[in-house]
Amino acid sequence: MSMWWSLHLRREAASVPLARRFLLGTMETAGVDPDISYDLSVALSEACANAVEHGGRPGAGEAGDADPGQAVDERSGQTNEQYRVTAYLDGEKCRIEVADSGPGFPVRRTLRTAAHPSAGQPSDSHLPARQPSPGGVACAAPPGEPPSIMAESGRGLCLIEELADHVTFGNRPGRGAVVSFDKVLKWREGALLMVS
Repeated sequence: MSMWWSLHLRREAASVPLARRFLLGTMETAGVDPDISYDLSVALSEACANAVEHGGRPGAGEAGDADPGQAVDERSGQTNEQYRVTAYLDGEKCRIEVADSGPGFPVRRTLRTAAHPSAGQPSDSHLPARQPSPGGVACAAPPGEPPSIMAESGRGLCLIEELADHVTFGNRPGRGAVVSFDKVLKWREGALLMVS
C-alpha cells in the first residue's frame, strides 16, 4: 500500500507549521517510527520556510499592483503567492518535494547523499565531505563545522541534507526552485503501510 498528498499553500509563515502537522499526522496514522517522522518534519519545515522566504518571482512588488512579498505571474499578470508540497509514502521510503515560483537557486545544486546514510543505502564516502558536486554547490560551512551563527541564511538547506538520505536541489526553468528529499522509513509494530 502507498499514499501521496499534495498541498498548495500560501507563501505565509503560518503555512509552515500547517505542512509540518499534516506530514506528522499522515506519518502517525500510517505507523512510521516517530524519530523518522521528526527528521522528515524538520526537513520539510526548512524547505517550506525557504519557499516562503525566497519563493516569489524576482521583482515582485515593483509593479505597484502587488504587495511586497507577492509574486506577479508575468503571463497572467496575477499575483502568485503559493508553493506546493507533495509527499509520497510507499512502504520503503518517503519522498517529499517542495516547489515554488521564485527565481530558483543561483547555482544548480545536484543530488546529495546524506553523510550518514540509512542501512542498505549507498554511501558517498568516495566524495570529499561537503565539497561541491559537479555543477553544484555544497553547504557553505567548512567540513566538520556548523554554519556560522552570524549568517542570516543558508543553514536550512544544510539541515535538510543532514536529515534526509537523498536530497536534490533544482530549478524549473522560468518556474522556480524545487527541493526534493527522501528517507528510508522505519515502522512501528502493526503499521498500516508497513512492507509485507
